[in-house]
Amino acid sequence: MRAVPESSRAGLRWWRELQRGRGVTEITLVAAMARNRVIGDEGGMPWHLPADLKHFKAVTMGCPVVMGRRTFESIGRPLPGRTNIVISRSRPELPDGVVLAGGLDEAIERAGAQRVMVIGGGQVYREALRRADRMELTLIDAVVTGDTVFPEWPASEWRLAAMQARPSDEANAHNLVFATFERAASRD
Repeated sequence: MRAVPESSRAGLRWWRELQRGRGVTEITLVAAMARNRVIGDEGGMPWHLPADLKHFKAVTMGCPVVMGRRTFESIGRPLPGRTNIVISRSRPELPDGVVLAGGLDEAIERAGAQRVMVIGGGQVYREALRRADRMELTLIDAVVTGDTVFPEWPASEWRLAAMQARPSDEANAHNLVFATFERAASRD
């Protein structure tokens, strides 16, 4: 039997590798949020930032994406190059190829992949946060009005693994930071 390494970070990495070998799925939350944590307003995003959309596509392409029904409706179509899984307690009409799940557990099971991207909305993020291994966040340098916010997370449980700043330009009205957070502590 393999001994657990002394370093807690190395130990956590070892544990995740062991779990992945057993089919445990890595859950990544992908979101864009303003300084006041707003992620949505009246079923849509309160901004249009092509740089964020390009980043979102690069991060999620080829991976199953899990979202709530309202998020799917706001997108308006299945995202190409990704298995689209919609969580809903009702039985909404969905286009061919979109997978319906009754809850987060079922969505992850139906994804059948080692890496799943959770892309919203607020309620789905709140439920998935406690199980997430990674967060790919676009931090938008703006305070906006909205009715949906990204949940707060315990800073002690997460570490900033990477970040890249992107200044505003003609197409992107706000400065952006693409930030990757990884779970730093075990969850009890």
